[in-house]
Amino acid sequence: MLSSVLQEAGYKVGLYTSPHLKDFRERIKINGIMIPKRAVTSFVKKHKPFFEIHELSFFEMTVGLAFDYFEKEEVDIAVIEVGLGGRLDSTNIILPEVSVITNIGMDHTYFLGDTVIKIAKEKGGIIKPNVPVVIGETRGEVLGEESGIKIVFKQIAAKNNAPIRFAEDLEIAHYDCDLKGDYQQKNIQTALAVLQVLNEKGWKISKEAIVLGLQNTIRNTGLSGRWQILRTDPKVICDTAHNKEGLVLVVKQLKSESYERLHIILGAVNDKDLGRILSVFPKEAVYYFCKPNVPRGLNVKILHDKAGEYNLLGEMYLSVKLAYKAALKKASAKDLIYVGGSTFVVAEVL
Repeated sequence: MLSSVLQEAGYKVGLYTSPHLKDFRERIKINGIMIPKRAVTSFVKKHKPFFEIHELSFFEMTVGLAFDYFEKEEVDIAVIEVGLGGRLDSTNIILPEVSVITNIGMDHTYFLGDTVIKIAKEKGGIIKPNVPVVIGETRGEVLGEESGIKIVFKQIAAKNNAPIRFAEDLEIAHYDCDLKGDYQQKNIQTALAVLQVLNEKGWKISKEAIVLGLQNTIRNTGLSGRWQILRTDPKVICDTAHNKEGLVLVVKQLKSESYERLHIILGAVNDKDLGRILSVFPKEAVYYFCKPNVPRGLNVKILHDKAGEYNLLGEMYLSVKLAYKAALKKASAKDLIYVGGSTFVVAEVL
């Protein structure tokens, strides 16, 4: 959303996100256009000895590629998504115009900590001295009203003399967006708070740019897989939500849809707390369990058996594509098919 609005405001905008869905180059874009293949290959060829000597991770190499590309192309501003946590993430070497923490969820607990407070402290590691910070959510259906997260962020911001504002506390006008997931309303609120900060710092972002940017986020950035309708009769919706906090919102919106029967194609990766995720899904749906085709993909039998403990019943399939094919065959025109559980599952049906 931020990238799209800044583009509409006339800026040359770099956008770094992860993971990708279909093409590695989705991670690195300027004004919605993916980095050229030759830029990727030449960067790797030039720096390969350095990568090998210092044993850089795939993500670290990719961040280096993005920053190098943005510098060479002389972007006006870049929107950089943190990979994991914040404090120790390789993106955290930059000094930003504004830091943004969208929300806190119980995800990647092995690395970030086993409580929302511990995770908040890790994510708060992106707060820099004298740099404004915007916090998206500190309360909600999952976290609860008195999560203590707001206190954590206030303490870190005070220590760094960083001006802090909480998007959820601001009175901001409503805007339409082409991203139709209900959860996007909270992201819109956060984006608008960030744009307020940027305007205060001298960036020229008109109301018209905001309206057009939010209405054309998909067109301007190529973002996909977020409450995306793939077809009708039967209606098929996919979404990349993969932790409890995100899935609670997605399942709530699914239940508001009109259908005779709900079919869910479900896969996961092997570092998830299955109990937290599976407890969210509706028991009345028909399930098609599968394993995404990535090294981290969770064994489908493990997923099937664990789902059975939550009375989520269905068949196992050797691949996402086979599960999708089976769901399309079984579903009537008035049914609804949902594809999710992992970014990697969604990628295989796009």
